[in-house]
Parts: sequence; structure tokens; C-alpha cells
Amino acid sequence: MDNDFKISIDPFGLSDNSENDSEFIPIIGDDMEQDNDDQPIPEELPILPLRNTILFPGVIIPIAIGREKSHQLIKDVEKSKGYFGALTQMDYKIDDPGVNDLYKTGTVARIIKILQMPDNSTSVIIQGKKRFKLEEMTGEEPYFMGRISVLDDIEPEGDKTREFEAVVSSLKDLSLSLIKQSPNVPPEASFAIRNIESPAFLINYVASSSDIPVKEKQKLLETHDLKERGMRLVEYLVREVQLMEIKNDIQSKVKQDMDQQQREYLLHQQMKTIQDELGSSPVEQEIKEMEKSASDKKWNESVKELFGKELEKLRRLNPASGEYSIQYNYVQTLLDLPWNEYTKDNFDLKRARKILNRDHFGLENVKERILEHLAVLKLKGDLKSPILCLYGPPGVGKTSLGKSVAEALGRQYVRMSLGGVHDEAEIRGHRKTYIGAMPGRIIQNINKSGSSNPVFILDEIDKISNSFHGDPGSALLEVLDPEQNSTFHDNFLEVDFDLSKVMFIATANTLNTISPPLLDRMELINVSGYVLEEKVEIARRHLIPQQLENHGIPKGTVTLPKRTIGYIIDHYTRESGVRDLNKTIARLLRKIALKLASDEDVKKSIGVSEVKEFLGVEKFSKDTWQDNRFAGVVTGLAWTAAGGEILFVESSLSKGKGRLTLTGNLGEVMKESAMLALEYLKSHAQVLGLDEDIFDERNVHVHVPEGAIPKDGPSAGITMVTSLASSFTGRKVKSRLAMTGEITLRGKVLPVGGIKEKILAARRAGIHELILCKENRKDVEEINAEYISELKFNYVDDIQDVLNIALTDEKAEA
Repeated sequence: MDNDFKISIDPFGLSDNSENDSEFIPIIGDDMEQDNDDQPIPEELPILPLRNTILFPGVIIPIAIGREKSHQLIKDVEKSKGYFGALTQMDYKIDDPGVNDLYKTGTVARIIKILQMPDNSTSVIIQGKKRFKLEEMTGEEPYFMGRISVLDDIEPEGDKTREFEAVVSSLKDLSLSLIKQSPNVPPEASFAIRNIESPAFLINYVASSSDIPVKEKQKLLETHDLKERGMRLVEYLVREVQLMEIKNDIQSKVKQDMDQQQREYLLHQQMKTIQDELGSSPVEQEIKEMEKSASDKKWNESVKELFGKELEKLRRLNPASGEYSIQYNYVQTLLDLPWNEYTKDNFDLKRARKILNRDHFGLENVKERILEHLAVLKLKGDLKSPILCLYGPPGVGKTSLGKSVAEALGRQYVRMSLGGVHDEAEIRGHRKTYIGAMPGRIIQNINKSGSSNPVFILDEIDKISNSFHGDPGSALLEVLDPEQNSTFHDNFLEVDFDLSKVMFIATANTLNTISPPLLDRMELINVSGYVLEEKVEIARRHLIPQQLENHGIPKGTVTLPKRTIGYIIDHYTRESGVRDLNKTIARLLRKIALKLASDEDVKKSIGVSEVKEFLGVEKFSKDTWQDNRFAGVVTGLAWTAAGGEILFVESSLSKGKGRLTLTGNLGEVMKESAMLALEYLKSHAQVLGLDEDIFDERNVHVHVPEGAIPKDGPSAGITMVTSLASSFTGRKVKSRLAMTGEITLRGKVLPVGGIKEKILAARRAGIHELILCKENRKDVEEINAEYISELKFNYVDDIQDVLNIALTDEKAEA
């Protein structure tokens, strides 16, 4: 139901009555007229059913007559100049109501005027006189007749008079407020309200004029106490005033928003008209340029169709809307990407080999693999690019190798660092509906390269981390699978992009943190550390010339002989790569640059003494083999992320009950190796010529020095056995001997990794002889024989072989 408060002083205002469903508009009548009418109200009256209308005493309303019974009743009443009773139907939908379909309380009414309307319908203006109660129906034909009893209003007396006056005053104020706020009520209505003097008529008139539901109006009509009737009406009007204020407030805000939108629309239309007069709008010009650029793209039909749809959508958007910038960014990204645009590969293998050798000393396996790929591509004409993973210690040239590969192939070069990436959206992008959405970094870098077949470096792939944002490592599975990356799906693009021609090269320091599914998709190439000779050559050919240029020192001003470079490597760096060496050379040349800028003399050939002067005290003491005077001290070999190291294992015996103590910050695997070693010796005591009771009478203490450094892994297994065997037998360990290998409880020696780094560490420490597992022979053969010619290798597969080689017959000092 509409809740607007309606009041009218139009004497011909009509509404639907007993025959129709709509609400009436009451007309003000002279309340005093009913008081001056001396005609008595009979006990029996004709009853006229009203639809959706309540007639109150004193109020004049128009009703439209439609039923035959009602027509007959009006005619008879008009002739007799008498009264009739007006009762409202409980359900206004009933066309022919019965006795039980009418309320029992109504209003005695009289006819003021009968009007014939232009559409031949009949309308009657009636006025309410007195309330009555229907006692019983006395007849139903030709219309209802009923016996009634007149009901008088109870007017307040005494103290209640003041309260009643306040109620009437509130009704007037609330009615005037509603009239003022309602746009549908003419201002003259307030004049009518102000001039009603009778409190009873004011209550009845306001009740009749309000949009109160029919049931609520009927309750008001049935209320005998005028004060109570007025209070109920005040409650309703208060709600209506509050509702009207809220409605007006909302309409005011909406109107302001609409006015602002209309203003902006008109301004944009004016701007468009001006731009059309001057030429064309910048927005339209941009879209035309996009269409022109799209005609030169090499995209397939599906992408072409998508671009056309998205561009048309962009054209329909208002440039001032937020969605326009999102759509523009998407269309521009589609347009910028190098769809099916490839650089031509250079198949000159001699040139490629020359470039690779020029930029990198060593790394023969990697260079050979790149040349193999070029050779197959040259012969076949088409080959899915391999996914290479270069792993090894820091500073060995894994990342910089990508630039050389790109130059050798004649391809574009892009690099993407994965260190610390923990959000899957970094790889796949966000959906374009998000604010600030953009493609993933894979597509961004392809876009940056300008071709669909660059050399793409995925740097530090082992340092990807997981979080609640997703697993970026899993998102890379599609990127790094040659069978899947031809249809790579980026969330922002929402269309597949072909990555199969991209040559991905991943780099990692260790493979332990890379998931097995990701490892399975890559071809692993170990880039091991450099030996001293290789470092010297790298420094001489690459690092020193580069740093001389960086520090503004003319070529030939100073030189660093090989002996000086070797001294710097041994005493100021400790790494498998050359990154720290490069920093040290830069520090040395800064000192020289200071002297040159200060016009001081500098020797052309920098010797060891000058290095000590410029770089200060030696940072590292060379790890060296320790003498074998004492039993139980054995040199082992270890691998770290920074390269190889020598490792000393010490053991000693003391009186006790056979307890084993392990110290040196050892990991679980290394502790297990020590326990395995002791158990092996116990089970093979006779072979070593030991009394079995000695194991129950001695406590064993195994220690690995540099206890602050955590150590773990199975590589020290044979070293532990040799150390314990030396302690129990008292025999010396062979001079300048080192070993590495894992053991089993049966005494078998197993192969270990990091052989090249470990051999280099042994060579630096002055070791002359090594013990390795037979299966590690293939790792030694991959090392340039020139660098390990002075080393002797013993390949074993059983612990007894190790002990036969390592233990001498000479007794050690106590």
C-alpha cells in the first residue's frame, strides 16, 4: 500500500467505493450540520456495503455505485430523504457479500448529492452522521436491512481534558508536517486542517484521510473513547512522519547523485561534440590505432576473435568509468604480447662455441649441451626447447651463462628471480576483474622480451617458498613441461599462450628443496666449483680486465701475475665460485686507484707483499692436513653449498662401560654413521686382532672439530670407521690421506656426491692420496686430468679395503 498521507478539499474528488478496490479521497463537510439536523435516526436502516473504505462521522466522501442492490438502495434513500447504514466488507474482493462478510460497526450516513459521470457511471457524495452497531439483519432483498443501535463517542472530562487537548494539538501538528513533506498533497489542505475546530471531527477527518490499513481504520471506528482514538492515531502519524523524513532524505540523495551523473554525462557529450568538431576524440583515436596495430599481429583465429570482442566492449564503455581502465589495460596487454613472433636462431656452431668459450672458462658440460641443442635444431628445423637446470655452488657463473647462451643463439634474454616468491599469482597472474590486476611474471617478461622464443632464466628456483597464497612451485609445473607449456594459461589473459619455443634455464644452489615433480621436468646439469688453476684463468681473462675498466685504471698500468692471483685465492677467499674473488680484486684495485689518483708510485707488477699491504692480514688460513702422530685422527671430505671442505674426525678411548659419546654439532645421519662404525668394529673384532671385551671396558668419544658449525650427511661413514679402528688398535693413519664414502652394517662402501668439490678441497689442503667408492670413479674421470695429476686415488667397495690402505703397522703416540 502507498503510505503517502492524502488530504483534498476538492468537492468533486472521487474514489472507488463499495464496487472498487482503490482508496477514497475524503471531502470536508460541515460538522455542525449534523448537529443541526433534527431528523431522528430510525432503529432499522438500509445497509450499504463499502469496499476498502471506512466512513467516519462528519466526513464527506464520494462513492461510485456499481451493484444493482446498491443502485436500488440509493434511489429509495434519495426519495425518502432518509438515512442508511454504511458497513465495510471484511474482504474487498467479494462481489456479492453476505451478512457474515461485513463488519458489525459502521456509520449512519446521508446522501448529499448524486452525480452522473461522463462514462455513464453513478457517483454519490455521502456524509457520515453517527457511529452504530448492527444488532441483526432484518432483510436481504432488494438490499440489506438491519436493526441498529447508535453509538455515542465518550468525551474526556476533568483532568483528562488537558491531555485530550494535547492529543488534538499533536494531531494538527503531525498532519500539517505530513502535508508539508508530501509532494502529492496540495498546500490548501493545511488551510482546511487549521480551520477545523471540533476535536471529534478533526480526529475522524484525519483518520479518514490517512493511509491507515482498512482493518486499523475499523478499529479506530470501533473505539468509543475519543482520547484513546486520538492517541492511536498519533502513534500512526508519528511513524508516518519519520518514514516520510527518511523517504525525502533518500530521494534527496538519489536526486543529487542523478544530477551529478546527468551533469557529467552532459559535459562528456559536450566534450565529445567539441572533439568531433576539432577532429576526433583521443579515446576513439586510441581505439582506431589499436585496430590498426591488431591488423599486423600474427595471432590465431581464437585470439583474433577474442581481441575483436574485447575491443568492441572497450568502445562501448564510458572513459570516465572505473571499468574502462581495467578493460583498456587488458586490451593493451593482448596487443603488446608477441603472438607467434620469433627471432631467427643462429646456427653457426663455431661462432656459438667461440662466444661460450669467450665468456666462460670451464663449464664444458653446459657448453656441450647448448651446442648439441643447436646442432639438432639445425638438422631437424624444429625442436621443443629443453628445460635445463644448472645447479651448483654460488658464484660459478650459472646466471651469467644465460646471457652467453642468448647471444650464441641470437635470441632475446630475460631473467626472472624466483627467490622468496610465495604467491601463485606471481606466476599465473590475477583475474582481470580484480583492481590492479596484471599478468603473471612469465607473461610480463615475454612481453618485455618482444619475442615468443627468448632465453628465459629462472633464477634461484630452489628458493621458492609456499604460503597460504598458494604454491608457486606447482604453478611452474605447467611452465616447465615441454608437453604442456604450448598452452600455458595465464589468469589475466584468459587465453592460452605458447611457451614451447622459449628456452628455459633454471638455476639452483641445491636440489634438496626443489619438489620431485618439478625436478622431473628439468634436465639437470651440475656446475661444480673451480679448481685453483681455473680460478686464476678466470681472474686473468675476465675479472681483472673488467675491474680495471670499472675503476678507471688504464690497461697495462698494473698487472697481477698468476702467483699473486693464486695467493689472493688461497688467503683472502674461501669459495667454490669466483664472486668473492671478484670483490677482493675490486678492493685491491680501489687501493691502487687511490694511490694513482694521489700521484703516488705504484709497482707495475703487484706481488705478494703489495697484496698484504693493500688487503691487510690474511683472512683465511689454508686448511691443511694435520700430522698422524696420534691414533684416531682421520681426514675426511665434506660438501657445502659454498664448495668442498676437509673434515677431521677424532676419537679417543677411556675406561668405562662401553658408552658412545658424540660431539661436534652432528646431525642425525652423521650420528647414525658413528653408531654403524662402532657396531661394525664390534662384529669384526677378530679380523682386526682385537679382544671383544675391550668394547665393554672402554667408553668411546667421537668428536668432529669446529663444533659451532652444524654437520650432517653419510659421507663421513668410512672416516668414522677408520678413526675408531685406529683408536682401538693404536695404529697410525697413513700420512696425507683423506677419504669419503657411506657405509652399511655389512661393511659395504657406498658412493656419495660432491666428488669434484671434495677433491678440490683435498688438493688445497695438501692431501696426496684419496679413498673413494668404486662407483665414484666416473665422477673423477669427468675432472680435467691436468688438475688432479698429482693425486693418487684408491677405489674400494669394502671397509676392510679401506682399513688395509689407511692403517699402517706403526704404533701411534699415547
